[in-house]
Amino acid sequence: MKKLFARKPLGLLLQEMEGENRLRRVLGPVALTSLGIGCIIGTGIFVLTGIAAHDKAGPALTVSYALAGTACIFAALCYAEFASMVPVAGSAFTYAYATLGELFAWIIGWDLVLEYTVASATVAHGWSKYFQDFIGIFGLHVNKLLANAPFDFHPAKGQLLLTGSWIDLPAIVVALLVTVILVIAIRESGSFNSAMVIVKLVIVLFVIAVGAFYVKPENWFHSGTALHHGFAPYGWTGAKFFNTWRIGQTGSGGVPLGMFAGAAVIFFAYIGFDSVSTHAEEAKNPQRDVPIGIIASLLICTVLYIAVTAIITGMVPFDKISVEAPLSNAFAQSRALLRSCSC
Repeated sequence: MKKLFARKPLGLLLQEMEGENRLRRVLGPVALTSLGIGCIIGTGIFVLTGIAAHDKAGPALTVSYALAGTACIFAALCYAEFASMVPVAGSAFTYAYATLGELFAWIIGWDLVLEYTVASATVAHGWSKYFQDFIGIFGLHVNKLLANAPFDFHPAKGQLLLTGSWIDLPAIVVALLVTVILVIAIRESGSFNSAMVIVKLVIVLFVIAVGAFYVKPENWFHSGTALHHGFAPYGWTGAKFFNTWRIGQTGSGGVPLGMFAGAAVIFFAYIGFDSVSTHAEEAKNPQRDVPIGIIASLLICTVLYIAVTAIITGMVPFDKISVEAPLSNAFAQSRALLRSCSC
């Protein structure tokens, strides 16, 4: 039992960083902020916006993002404090090892592996759907057997259903390519990440700037059907505790619906900010640069999340938003509507 709770003192952690085998301190506050934005932006805007708006919160998802972002700020401050005190690689694993002991560090380490695995899988799947939408413009299509995961969750039925596919090949390919880039070196992967962040920010700002011209304010208060109306069609609550105590509306299988339920779903989109702390050992001045990178990336992404959600739910009634490729589908629906009106 004593070994299970053995801690690794801060002095030993700092001593292990010495020597030629340590990671190089090459990242400044801008690079760390870029890494944080690169990890955060993706799942939330490109994938979860459609799912949470369509099935959980409606236009009130903008408030859900604000609520989730506020909750993340407190966690971000904790990460920033730990990263400045223990400027070594490992993030929460290292912090737990230094304070709670080896058992808790082992548990948290595997939690982090699971966290990033699920997040990466979600982003890769979303990228696959956007990629398939893009090549569809040129009349190209991925074989159905290779275009999706074998199972998918059906919100209306509340269960997993077969999709008719074997694997999501585009998602696997992009995950392997990113893995190769990460293995090369931190400086090269940092440069690649910065380039991808610029691309994603350009896309997001394009959606905000161009999508604003397609916004119809009535879409924020009326859906395409008569079932749900108002800015918060599923209500401002949505929670369930121990499968017995419920607050607000529920859907199939007792799944909570509402603004709080939307915040619970999209909270998953914020997990990237903690990845900045894993680069503490590579930061030039970790006591200053890591907190700046964590807080700045979180604030920037929260503002962008809220803006894009407001645009998308204003362009298309929330119950018509695509759950797989919400941004591209919203523009497609808006263009089709404009063409039909002009005729």
